[in-house]
Amino acid sequence: MSHVARVALAGFVAATFVIGWAGFRIEEQGSRDERRHADAIVVLGAAQYDGRPSPVLEARLRHALDLYDAGIAPLLIVTGGKATGDRTTEASAARAWAIGHGVPASAILAEDRGRTTLESLEAVADILQARGLTTAVFVSDRSHMLRVLRIATDQGVVAWGSPTTTGPADADLDRRLEAIAHELGALAVYFVGGGHLVLEDSSTNP
Repeated sequence: MSHVARVALAGFVAATFVIGWAGFRIEEQGSRDERRHADAIVVLGAAQYDGRPSPVLEARLRHALDLYDAGIAPLLIVTGGKATGDRTTEASAARAWAIGHGVPASAILAEDRGRTTLESLEAVADILQARGLTTAVFVSDRSHMLRVLRIATDQGVVAWGSPTTTGPADADLDRRLEAIAHELGALAVYFVGGGHLVLEDSSTNP
């Protein structure tokens, strides 16, 4: 085997290992519910339809509502801006849904400009810091949790994950694998873009 072939094989093996390990970490983190008392519950945004949460967003909101009703945190932070052509934001739709399901308006804060997970979490970190808050339980889909917690931690937030298990991404194996594949790409983009991504356990458990 030529030197070039050996290098290519080594690169392939290394890439396969990294992808496999990252996929394992995505699945492993998404299988854990780390709920505990915190300063806030943060709901990651998803699509909304003219003020009505999409099934993805509604599944996240229902889970966050369960956490709020259980006394996990006194504050709910909803996130997400609006796509081109939208008349309202993901955060506004989420806020209206939460109020309609019994959460006092005074207990809800909104980040309504972020169009990516990174943008939203940077803004959430600013919101928490401005209020002297440091800890949060984050709600999103299972496949999303590793990236959410990594970014939140990089932003200085003491972060725990409590994923919803009822969203469309968990409806069947094909959708779950598709969601994991998407997250592998998103994690790579975050890493290449200068984020402090590492593939060890992202939990901030004591």
